[in-house]
Amino acid sequence: MPTPVPAAHTWVRAAIRRIEADFQRSADTHLVPLPLPGFPGIDLYLKDESSHPTGSLKHRLARSLFLYALCNGWLREGSTVVESSSGSTAVSEAYFARLLGLPFVAVMPATVSGEKIKAIEFQGGRSHLVDDPTQIYAESQRLADELGGHYMDQFTYAERATDWRGNNNIAESIIAQMRCEPHPTPAWIVCSAGTGGTLATMGRYARYGCLPTQVCGADAERSVFFDYYESGDASLRIEQGSRIEGIGRPRVEASFVPGVIDAMVKLPDLWSVAAMRALSDHLGRPVGASTGTNLLAALACAEQMRVQGQVGSIVTLLCDGGERYCHTYHDPAWLAAQGLACDDSAQAVADLLQHGRWPASLRQGWRLAGALAV
Repeated sequence: MPTPVPAAHTWVRAAIRRIEADFQRSADTHLVPLPLPGFPGIDLYLKDESSHPTGSLKHRLARSLFLYALCNGWLREGSTVVESSSGSTAVSEAYFARLLGLPFVAVMPATVSGEKIKAIEFQGGRSHLVDDPTQIYAESQRLADELGGHYMDQFTYAERATDWRGNNNIAESIIAQMRCEPHPTPAWIVCSAGTGGTLATMGRYARYGCLPTQVCGADAERSVFFDYYESGDASLRIEQGSRIEGIGRPRVEASFVPGVIDAMVKLPDLWSVAAMRALSDHLGRPVGASTGTNLLAALACAEQMRVQGQVGSIVTLLCDGGERYCHTYHDPAWLAAQGLACDDSAQAVADLLQHGRWPASLRQGWRLAGALAV
């Protein structure tokens, strides 16, 4: 007679099957070419992660985190899932929590966009806002302990929850989608750092596949990742949270792995928002500010290729749509109040895309490290 399967194991198996069934119902995200007349011979592509069911790159991470927690025995039937987030991961985790019938609480800075709060509520979760963004970690653990639940902790587990060797991770998807392009192996893959998990996946996959592709990380103004990349000082802290939602951190996160990154760019927030505006106008639909950060870092890579007489391709990420930021990054009054009014700068970025002419103040304001600092 076979040994009976414990009820807890039965629930976990059913939960994993639900997540896998949801994955099979979903198509891959698009790879969108973005012409660069100002950089002849260099092809730029945007991996459009906004087409996921929850509207952002973080859908991939949330799926991986839930599977990781289930397979580690950290989630049980009825568990409250708690996550610290700047919004997009929380939206995606709320989706998977609802799929499994689990309560979900997002611990977020009080400055997070109202659209993200509504999106979390739409998925059946609730938000717990804190005034000090550096306290979201401790508050998340406190809430999980109080509720007898599980703190998902994306900032620790993002880099290890994703199968970086394959299994349809984002790097594998990019390389597969590029195979019929004029330059099928990207010279650069560029993405910004929130947890650092996506950068780790990109870098590890490129090395595992013995690809010549270099990986560039993009960092926000109020963040320690770039300085950690340069100094190796893991104790770095700042008191302010990032103004570019979804990227940049006030402390070094465990999932940020500098050894797999070939270069980094640290960009002023005003120029990230300006690039967001220019790209939104070019595409005819709004994108988020972190996508603007990615675009400028990709153009920094294109500039080095141009100077060195190289041709080839660059892939970066369109992280999420701008609909989540109607009352923040896409609101001129809000931008002015934040000191981020950028009409002239957005026009300068549009000119950069078209003619390859770099605004002097942008080049004076950014910082380059690694292979881009050569």
